[in-house]
Amino acid sequence: MTPQEALAWEARYRTRAAIAAFAAAVLTLLGVLLTTVGQPSSGQFDDRIVTVVDAMRRTADGQPVPPGRLSAYAVDVGQHPTLPIAGAVLYALGSMAIFFAMAYLFRATRARRPNLPQAALILAAVGAVGYAIGRGVSEIARYLGAADFVNAADKSNSAAADALSPSATLVGQVIWQASGLALGFAFILIGLNAMRVGLLTRFMGVLAIIVGVTFVLPLDQQGIIRIFWLAALGLLFIGRWPSGTPKAWATGEAEPWPTQQQLREQRDAARAGREPSKAPEPASEPEPVPARAARTEQRKPTPAPTAPTPRRPDAASPGTTHPSSKKKKRKRRT
Repeated sequence: MTPQEALAWEARYRTRAAIAAFAAAVLTLLGVLLTTVGQPSSGQFDDRIVTVVDAMRRTADGQPVPPGRLSAYAVDVGQHPTLPIAGAVLYALGSMAIFFAMAYLFRATRARRPNLPQAALILAAVGAVGYAIGRGVSEIARYLGAADFVNAADKSNSAAADALSPSATLVGQVIWQASGLALGFAFILIGLNAMRVGLLTRFMGVLAIIVGVTFVLPLDQQGIIRIFWLAALGLLFIGRWPSGTPKAWATGEAEPWPTQQQLREQRDAARAGREPSKAPEPASEPEPVPARAARTEQRKPTPAPTAPTPRRPDAASPGTTHPSSKKKKRKRRT
């Protein structure tokens, strides 16, 4: 697929993918809210706790064991099962909508990175559908069992535990956990490769990996991090990302994010462009000693010329009398 064909396909389905991402975030959020509101708080029935010692004492005295905390919880949920069941259905629909957003991101990533395995898309499809069905069946069967427990003759804690954990709930949990593992791997593969080709920012890519881990580990059971990531993904699809849409969405080609070393080099280059650098003067080689002495002699000031002194008469030159001859003449006169 050429970059032009990839851009044309993305423009055609961008709005649908954004709607799917927003729908997945909103439906998941509504499902969490309805499920939370439709159930009593954890400490509401603390006064109904029956310890083992109390149960044994009452049994020894021939007194009936009163319903405990779990029994009271099951009766309360069973009397108003509509809200939690509606929340479970919305949560399941939101989980299914995840596939359409991830499929669009997978197609855009593979257009820029052909070696992305097709298994990532298969894991996303199987994981999203299985996660939605497994969790929906498990939660709905649990709430329906609580509704049946309201009219049951046995109100003991053991009977309440059986009502809250029917066989359908156990089967749904198995599907839920296995599908969550597949969906988590799909998030990691697609999110990591989308970040490498520049479709996701580093923040979104790392957050996608974290979301994938939360499907496997019980770190975000209500899906709050997933809700935020899906909403941000929808904004990215429609070009409303606060820091600007990544360049890869406009070119149709892979635009890898610069590494830390490249960012450091860019900062150094920008700093050098703002501050003119002074080129260091080349170090001169040491000058030879004779040349240095000659140059020193040249630098010395030339002394002013002095008047010549008269030369002493030469004794051997003609016309000059030697002192000894004068003495001889003087002796002759005497």
